[in-house]
Amino acid sequence: MSEEKLHRLISDISGNEDNICQICVWKDGKEIFSEERNGYKRTDCTHIMSATKSIVSLLVGIAIDRKMIAGTEEKVISFFPDYTVKRGEKTIYDVTIRHLLTMRAPYKGKGDPWTKVCSSENWTFSSLDFLGGKKGITDEFDYRTVCLHILSGILYRATGMKTVDFANRYLFSPLGIAEHSNYYAESAEEHRQFTISKSPKDDVWFADPDGLGTPGYGLCMSAADMAKVGQLCLNNGIWEGNRIVSEEWISTMTCPRPVESSYFRGMQYGYLWWIIHPERNVYAAIGNSGNVIYVDPEENVVVSVSSYFKPTVFDRVDFIEDVLLPCLK
Repeated sequence: MSEEKLHRLISDISGNEDNICQICVWKDGKEIFSEERNGYKRTDCTHIMSATKSIVSLLVGIAIDRKMIAGTEEKVISFFPDYTVKRGEKTIYDVTIRHLLTMRAPYKGKGDPWTKVCSSENWTFSSLDFLGGKKGITDEFDYRTVCLHILSGILYRATGMKTVDFANRYLFSPLGIAEHSNYYAESAEEHRQFTISKSPKDDVWFADPDGLGTPGYGLCMSAADMAKVGQLCLNNGIWEGNRIVSEEWISTMTCPRPVESSYFRGMQYGYLWWIIHPERNVYAAIGNSGNVIYVDPEENVVVSVSSYFKPTVFDRVDFIEDVLLPCLK
């Protein structure tokens, strides 16, 4: 299919694909397709939602590579000596960074306590209040978003740098991605609008009152920049000849681990990355509304899609595999 026909096909897409803002495809280390829709320019950003988690995984790997963090078996509570553990709570002492990265940390209660965390003075400590519980370490898959804020607290305690500053220095700048800044919401309604707005966003990262970027959501990027992150992973941590993150981390980060739930379309999980086809090591950063960084090492392909908020869209895997990639062959 010619590029003109492909552009026309993408433009004619409706239904669950009509909230797509940008598409970027790399093949064999080169960009081969780019498309912008819904009034977005190439450099505009969208809120990539839970795909933020996968970026944070890379940041943790970089911190470990640089000996700022000893490793994933470090106990979470060791980073917060000034945190007062709730009376009777014992499990929290056994929770490691690995538990957070694999979504197997134990929490009290069900679901994310958005209101309690996001209205508190210290989002990290508030999240720690929910960590642990009477069941102990069960190693059960329990997908959480807001309580993952503990990872930003760990990065700050380990590196002395706010999330966005660490990302700018060690990931974004080396990849040629524009410097990001913190975004603060003055109210719950502004927080909500940040999530659901269809308008293009700047290069920002949603942050708590202490300036720590939310690790479970909140990062805003363009599809072109998301593709750079995917290409970095495809290149086993190397970008334009420079080592950004270790090959060992990329390998461990994308190692598939079974998910004991039918809700996630049979996908497996690595370190905050979804493993779509374990037999071919196809993996992706996936955010609500269809934001995705899709990496296929076997085909040497990276696909990124940015989208504005649409709650009925979980991922864009079928669109990428059944529509987009076949058209580019």
